[in-house]
Amino acid sequence: MIVGILAACSSPPPLPPESPANAPPPATPPAASAAPPGAGSSRWVPVDWSELPGFADDDLFEAWNAWIKSCARPGPAFAALCGDVRRLSIAEPAEQRAWMVARLRPYRIEAADGRADGLLTAYYEPVIPAARRPGTGYSVPLYAAPAGLGTRRPWYTRQQIETLPEAQAALRGREIAWLADPVEAMVLHIQGSGRLRIAEPDGSVRLVRLAYAGTNDQPYGSIGRWLLDQGLVRDATWPGIRAWLAANPQRVNELMWSNPRYVFFREEPLSPADAAWGPRGAQGVELTPGRSIAVDRNSIPYGTPVWLASSGPQVSLQRLVLAQDTGSAIVGAVRADYFAGWGPDAGEIAGRLKQPLRLWALWPK
Repeated sequence: MIVGILAACSSPPPLPPESPANAPPPATPPAASAAPPGAGSSRWVPVDWSELPGFADDDLFEAWNAWIKSCARPGPAFAALCGDVRRLSIAEPAEQRAWMVARLRPYRIEAADGRADGLLTAYYEPVIPAARRPGTGYSVPLYAAPAGLGTRRPWYTRQQIETLPEAQAALRGREIAWLADPVEAMVLHIQGSGRLRIAEPDGSVRLVRLAYAGTNDQPYGSIGRWLLDQGLVRDATWPGIRAWLAANPQRVNELMWSNPRYVFFREEPLSPADAAWGPRGAQGVELTPGRSIAVDRNSIPYGTPVWLASSGPQVSLQRLVLAQDTGSAIVGAVRADYFAGWGPDAGEIAGRLKQPLRLWALWPK
């Protein structure tokens, strides 16, 4: 969802096709056919495996772990394959590739008008210091969903939540933790989940995860777009936004209130085993850094293995990923949000990644 804060840009140029070395022998692909179930907003064009750039070179180990996660909640089309997926988890990449060629068929994902080029962005889990109680610099609350949230649609706006007594009364006692920086809180709201290093009252520090629990159903407003429209910045990435706020601290509320949407969270324990994975995506399984993507569910069903190719100034990717999540800004046939992981390095990728994309769905024969 980080794409919501970035400036809109012109359509990216298509990526040139590549022919991977050591790819399976080419075959004549069948003619374009109707999309598999769940792909109603896109065109799925069957192609040969040789069209997938880098297919012979990807180290599939991490992707296979993500696929096993998807098999905890597989879609109907993939349930029958999960026994093989688990069995092949310790196989060599060559054996895994051969199995994919034997059991799956690649489909190039296109928009309804036939465009095969799209947009890749990224998201991540921020890791933020927090406290259980306000004070000593911690003044920005993070809330659990209020009682009766669904009975009033839409709920109060961000500005009303922070200024109206009746909205604040509805949230009293729902505070999960407090942050020191309103910008960090906005990052958490945009990403939809994150990790908190919470200073407990006994002096210990506990790592917990805040997972998405709902919104106020107000429209999303990009604070980066607001700054651009006001002519206040030319760089609407997070570094640019932070630089503007540092120079204009008196306008923090004005900027934050330009986004009426407000996100509520639930706290989840984070064991050492849990910490090795991302939050649960919309498919209901834990996300794998670098191997999970958010997609438009109307284009690609959850749990679908996808070949992703993207090249730009931030990163070059040619790899197997799994469609395991979605987001309000992830709309369109050739559109993906790449889960980069957690922490500052992942945040740097998520804050800047915006580049051309091509996708191929791998569907059972």
